[in-house]
Amino acid sequence: MNWYLSVFELIDMRSFSNLWFWISLAVVWSSASHWILGVPYDMVLRAKRNGDQAMVDLEDMVRINSRRLLYIARVSGLWILGIGFFILSSLAILGFYYWIEFAQAVFLLAFPMSGVGLLSLSTARLIADVKPTGEELCQRLHRHRIWTQVIGMVSVFVTSLWGMYQNVSVGVLG
Repeated sequence: MNWYLSVFELIDMRSFSNLWFWISLAVVWSSASHWILGVPYDMVLRAKRNGDQAMVDLEDMVRINSRRLLYIARVSGLWILGIGFFILSSLAILGFYYWIEFAQAVFLLAFPMSGVGLLSLSTARLIADVKPTGEELCQRLHRHRIWTQVIGMVSVFVTSLWGMYQNVSVGVLG
């Protein structure tokens, strides 16, 4: 048996028929909804439940991560925005004009995650301006998590529909 064929059979370059793509999609969205502004969500739940030192730790961590995110946006935000738009538009053109399936798959992962990035930046700016503490901070982080999960659900639904369409159309042609 040819090892080269075995490896490429395991790592299929057709993204939407590949199990690894769907595993990575699940990992990306579960990680995105667990890490809110760089803070694990179980830390938010522990702070709500226990209060005291857990709440102080949460407030400190959110403050540090919010400032860090805002600093990055202030110093190199325009560069990140420009490079991000270039990469997303390149992936969209390669994927949906030239029909490169790998570019479609990466675009369907990256585009909604850019929305989560903008949502995180907005939440960090709101936290820096309002400076919520205690239950108000937990509520703000919970709201951010809900919106991240909504973006994730829509993204997984659209990606699943597009992946099924691709698999059916390639299966009919192939």
